[in-house]
Amino acid sequence: MATPKWRIRLGDEAEKDFVRILERTRERFGERQVEIYKATLLDALAALEGGPNILGSAARDEILPGLRSLHVARHRHRGRHFVMYRAGADRVIEVVRILQDAMDLARHVPKQADDDAE
Repeated sequence: MATPKWRIRLGDEAEKDFVRILERTRERFGERQVEIYKATLLDALAALEGGPNILGSAARDEILPGLRSLHVARHRHRGRHFVMYRAGADRVIEVVRILQDAMDLARHVPKQADDDAE
């Protein structure tokens, strides 16, 4: 029997991050690169359907208890962002931010993530 997939929920800030990333990519690199990077971001998010402890994820308890990160540069995809997330109830993964890997992650993740992931 197959293990049920986890549901992925983007929080408000993560949704804004996604849009901003694609807008900046369009401005700097053009429409073709937007489609490539959008696919890279979506692949990273889809990978989280396998659960919070998937290969390549890292615990970020030093920032916020239960917080994890997954770099989008995986499986021959190139990228410069971390998906910051936590596992919620009922097999839901809440993505709290999508941040550039050069950023101070602790500074940009809310100290108390919203509890509306369900």
